[in-house]
Amino acid sequence: MALTDTEAALLALIREAPLSTPEELARRLGSTRAAVNVHVSNLVKKGALLGRGYVLPPERGPGRIVVVGGANVDVKARTLAPAVPGTSNPGLNTQAPGGVARNVAENLARLGVPTALISAVGRDTLGDWLLRETEAAGVDIRAVLRTPDVATGTYTAVLDDRGELLVAVAAMSATDALTPAALQERRGALRGAAWVVADGNLPEATLSHLLTLAAEANAPVVFEPVSVPKAARLRAALNAGLAPHTVTPNVPELSALLGRDVPDTPHALRAAAAELHAQGVQLVWVRRGTRGSLLSTPGGTHDLDALHARVRDVTGAGDAMLAAFLAALGAGLSPVDAARHGHAAAALTVESDHAVSPTLTPAAIQARLTPQP
Repeated sequence: MALTDTEAALLALIREAPLSTPEELARRLGSTRAAVNVHVSNLVKKGALLGRGYVLPPERGPGRIVVVGGANVDVKARTLAPAVPGTSNPGLNTQAPGGVARNVAENLARLGVPTALISAVGRDTLGDWLLRETEAAGVDIRAVLRTPDVATGTYTAVLDDRGELLVAVAAMSATDALTPAALQERRGALRGAAWVVADGNLPEATLSHLLTLAAEANAPVVFEPVSVPKAARLRAALNAGLAPHTVTPNVPELSALLGRDVPDTPHALRAAAAELHAQGVQLVWVRRGTRGSLLSTPGGTHDLDALHARVRDVTGAGDAMLAAFLAALGAGLSPVDAARHGHAAAALTVESDHAVSPTLTPAAIQARLTPQP
């Protein structure tokens, strides 16, 4: 169906600045907000937009991954010597783009996977900077929600001189703006997705709604718990029969998913994974830190060793692990081989000072997996 001149002009403005508000579009179009809303409705009906969130149709083919969840600014303080509690410690501060969903999305983009991010950031300077950096890394940010009343999220981590996390504070209230209604407006972004990644920063109701929308789009979902308290947010969806295809907890998060303590032993982990399989989860990939990981499918379990690495900073290792796993699955590898790629990406990341390693590439992962003579 052909577009009118006004609809074509509005579509051009949206393509130029997809994060514009209706008021901004009306001003630039020389019209009113009410008229813009009518034109947007017509553009949706004609397929030129996929929803009122100004989501444009994807320009890339199959294999696209949509990542939904937290995006924030990482502030890291690292001590220069072994940390002494209860007093000030000499150290260094850095600021970088962060957030589990955002990090996963950037890692995927660095591995050559077409990736879109659905998240929420404030209409503030930090939000502008965060989106610029994310888009520059190759991530499609057109479906990111800008919230005028909430500041862009921050994650402040204190690391010791070895790069091990001592304590962290996550101020992530902006993610609460990702309501079921906000996702409903962006449901078109899920169309044609090979995978949807949901992180545990999503509110419980939003997570359940995302699982419903992804099922309607025939897109399998990976749930990354993020933390022990947030892992429990999946339980309501599981109890309602809304199971993701894959879950990627560490051992404490696995306990939270099941609502009981799970010891870090192969037998206990296999039994716990079997419980999740019984609820409809197809793949359970349990991260065990230096012990490697356990990958469980309905057909059996596999123990994988962690790769040796000289740790500089553990931040972001799990995000890289998940991204490399999905990229490898998209390249046709088996889940076991894909998990090995994940371990290689994690090793590369912990050896970097960055939450997303600038050296992460498919070639770097392959080199890490290749035995040295």
